[in-house]
Order: sequence, then C-alpha cells, then structure tokens
Amino acid sequence: MVILGIDPGYGRIGYGVLEKKGNMFNLIDYGVIYTSKEDELPKRLLNIDEQLRNLIETYKPDESAVEKLYFFKNVATAIQVGEARGVILLCLEKENIPIYEYTPFQIKQAVTGYGRAEKGQIQRTLKLLLKLEKTPTPDDAADALATAFCHGNFRRSFKNAGY
Repeated sequence: MVILGIDPGYGRIGYGVLEKKGNMFNLIDYGVIYTSKEDELPKRLLNIDEQLRNLIETYKPDESAVEKLYFFKNVATAIQVGEARGVILLCLEKENIPIYEYTPFQIKQAVTGYGRAEKGQIQRTLKLLLKLEKTPTPDDAADALATAFCHGNFRRSFKNAGY
C-alpha cells in the first residue's frame, strides 16, 4: 500500500510518500510544494492543486493521510491554511484517493509514543524507523512523513480491530 502523507499549508505544503508492506515501511519520496509569496492566494491555491496532482500521478497512492488543523494565533493565517487544506482535500477526493485525517497529537503519539513530542524528536525517530541516512528536513516534509507513518500504524490497528 502506498500512502501519501500531507502537512497542509499555503506557502509550504509538506508531502511524504511511504510504501507499507506488512509491518515494514519503505520511503519512496518526501519534500515540499512551494507557492510564491508574490502570487495572490487564488494562484497559490491553483499551484497547490497542480503540484499535488503531479505527485498523485507520479506515485499513485492507495490512501492519503492529512494532518488536521490545529490552533493558530493568527486568524488570517488559519483561514489561508484552511483554504489550502480545502484544495488538498478536494484534489484527493477528485482522484478517488481515500482520505484519513489525524491530529498533531495522534501523529506524534504514533511516531514517538508521546503525543507532545517536539519536532526534533519526531524527525530523529523517523530517521530510525525508516532507516534513513539523515534526519528528514524541512519540518513540513518531516511532518508529512510522520502523518503517513501514523496512518500506516493506525491502519494496521483498524484492520486488526475488524474495521
């Protein structure tokens, strides 16, 4: 099963692609979709859609895992991230890719065993779990990998529980 993990944003959208075979995870790719600060928001949203479709076409994910929004101090930023997240969800839905959503707490818990882990701890744990040569960066990409990993673990739990 190929899982596409996504860390939503509007300037930087992290993505991580993992293959899960049995209890093993294999890294396929990870990175960041960037949008230009020079562009108006509608153009940035279109850019997100186009680049995400390219990723879907390239990796053909079986399922997707998207991080849920969490508290933002800046309301304007929260609205823009919410709009970008809507584009991401719509794109995945149009491509008939099942969407699973996880809170930051669930993702941290699945990766490190501690729901309040810091980013550095998550990145170091991912390096060990995925047998990477280096710690995954930037943060957005590492968060997306963690989201995909979380889904792979929860998916196993759902399957074992008969869901």
